[in-house]
Amino acid sequence: MEQDIRTWIAAWNTDPKPYIWTKTADEILERLASYLNRIPDSED
Repeated sequence: MEQDIRTWIAAWNTDPKPYIWTKTADEILERLASYLNRIPDSED
């Protein structure tokens, strides 16, 4: 598995493409907070 990951990284690095975020940081954090509120004991 490690070799597969290293192979993928090498291939990706030959033609990398930037990740384009489609939401703001605030939108992402709001969504994460709503998920955490639904998980029991997530505040510990």
